[in-house]
Amino acid sequence: MRVPPPPPPGKVLAVDPGERRIGFAISDPDRKFSFPLTQMERTTPERDAVKVKELVREERVVLLVVGLPIRSGGEEGSSAERARALGTWLAGVTGLPVVYADESYTTRLAEKKLWGAGLSHAQRKARRDAVAAHGILETWIEAGCPGG
Repeated sequence: MRVPPPPPPGKVLAVDPGERRIGFAISDPDRKFSFPLTQMERTTPERDAVKVKELVREERVVLLVVGLPIRSGGEEGSSAERARALGTWLAGVTGLPVVYADESYTTRLAEKKLWGAGLSHAQRKARRDAVAAHGILETWIEAGCPGG
């Protein structure tokens, strides 16, 4: 079996998959820090592809980390299937390698952080998915960037 070469050093884009919105976070080129970036309302695959390609180009991303919802027992369910399908779609759209990282509880933790910051419901909603993606990326970086 041929092992693909590792991606070159550079920025990593984390993706928090959702049915209506996708959250994004970005790393620095050395993959030591991560920052919430933006979120995108899903529309059509064609329009979403344009937005994702633009984001990847603007940020000079070399790798995608897609959040994978793992059940408390460690198994994958239908949400994980959808996340893997999104990862496959993103790889096809961007031409970038994709790795998956456990995203258990990231949305809940993001909501807790935003609530603690005293933001209104509308302000929390506008930032929740990007902050959740940030949690995915932070965890992935702290784990030593597995697969990346």
